[in-house]
Amino acid sequence: MIIDIARVTRVMAGGKRMRFRACVLVGNRKGKIGTAVAKGADVTLAVNKAATKARKHLITVSTINETIPHAITSKYKAAKVLLKPAPKGTGIIAGGAVRSVLDLAGISNVVAKTLGSNNKINNVLVTFDALSKLKKVEPKIKKEIGTGSAAEQSNKTEKN
Repeated sequence: MIIDIARVTRVMAGGKRMRFRACVLVGNRKGKIGTAVAKGADVTLAVNKAATKARKHLITVSTINETIPHAITSKYKAAKVLLKPAPKGTGIIAGGAVRSVLDLAGISNVVAKTLGSNNKINNVLVTFDALSKLKKVEPKIKKEIGTGSAAEQSNKTEKN
């Protein structure tokens, strides 16, 4: 998903050289997401470079029941983001670039607030940073009814 495309110029000895900068998000909507910014001579080159770079830097986002496990605040340059878990049915309450990041990460119920900056790229990067800092959730061990654990069974055999 393309977040931002901008025409940028560099002043060289012979004049100005124009290039294009692209910010791209990739994700599988199942907890894997990546983002990257790249430049190229034309728009397609910049987008392809950014997408390739983003696929190389994927992170896994920790989720519980389609939301995040705990509230988190993160800061990147002037951009700040606050993410809070929400109950099922709430949806993604977030603006602009942050909504795109959360959607591609597979988070369906969350409340987000961006503070400090309106820059799309910085808001994507601060959200990406916040999601990478979430604590990992370990699945609960389910006991089978009537069978007991292996440690209990080994204790019973030692006593006999």
